[in-house]
Amino acid sequence: MVTKEGISMDTTKVEATLNWPRSIYVIDVRSLIGVAGYYRRFIEAFSKLAIHIIKLLPKNKFEWMGECEVSS
Repeated sequence: MVTKEGISMDTTKVEATLNWPRSIYVIDVRSLIGVAGYYRRFIEAFSKLAIHIIKLLPKNKFEWMGECEVSS
């Protein structure tokens, strides 16, 4: 949000993002990466954070691991 005091996060959107259900399908993971990728310029070291989730994409069946939980 941009105000005369500066730029800040919309806490309701952050809360909604934190409460997303876990992905169980590859198409859901692709959607998550697409949404997150839009904000990559605002997230320091985005590629390092997202690498564990991105590695899931080539597989038809994947296992959501602890590294993915930390990345999400």
